[in-house]
Amino acid sequence: MFNHYLITRFNLKNPKWDVTKNNESLLTDEWLEHRLWLFENFCFPSVAAQVNRNFEWLIYFDITTPDTYKQKIAAIIGNQPNIRLFYIEGMPAFYPEIQKLIATEATGKPYLITSRIDNDDCIRNTFIDEVQKQFDKQDYLAIDVIKGYSLQIKPVIMLGKKEHIFNPFISLIEKNDNPTTVWANDHNHWKKETRVKQVTDKRLWMSIIHEKNKVNEFDGYGNIKWDDVKNDFIVSGAMASTISRDILPHSQWWWTSFKNGLYVNWVLFNKSLKKALGIYKLKQ
Repeated sequence: MFNHYLITRFNLKNPKWDVTKNNESLLTDEWLEHRLWLFENFCFPSVAAQVNRNFEWLIYFDITTPDTYKQKIAAIIGNQPNIRLFYIEGMPAFYPEIQKLIATEATGKPYLITSRIDNDDCIRNTFIDEVQKQFDKQDYLAIDVIKGYSLQIKPVIMLGKKEHIFNPFISLIEKNDNPTTVWANDHNHWKKETRVKQVTDKRLWMSIIHEKNKVNEFDGYGNIKWDDVKNDFIVSGAMASTISRDILPHSQWWWTSFKNGLYVNWVLFNKSLKKALGIYKLKQ
């Protein structure tokens, strides 16, 4: 009935993004080494652990990726049959390459689902399954799972709840007739789209906050126990042990948690109200 593709851009050169939030250069060997570490410890194990295997994960790397890193990437992926790697000429080639693949390969089924995940984040082991449960032969419908978690790993480990409307884990269900895919626009674009369904009953994603994020900062809140989520959000064994050992007790950051909770829920309310009032569409 449908093909489902999870799609990730990795180290594609983009003239609009050249430094991290700490003003460090992007796409250097140091940056790539760090991203591969995040990918190996968070993103990859969470996707590999999906209980529903009826999807393909397409990961796009820059053609200039050094051979040593190509070997490391291949070693991380191993023999996962539903993970495919592509080396392309930077961000300008990204969307055309997605379109070309879908036009060539996704021709036998009448519907298409595309989902996105950043290479330094992770998803619940039922994420793919929950997205597919939303499928009901829709001609065009974005699936916005607004509830997840935020996990800071440096300088200290903290875990909290997070609500994020129009987030980077958006999926798109559409008829497979000149489909656009979820990557036709940035995730913030969906605030202008009326054909969106919000999924609010489960926390299905975990945003990883680290020192080389381009934008994100930790704004998790609540007294969340790692032991309560670790069986659903699969990370590497070494990282799971590190989190269990070093996570900061909520009692030591409760005031930050309180402020974050107010901030996150205010932003959610404000964006939801603007969307309901059609303000985003008026600004187009």
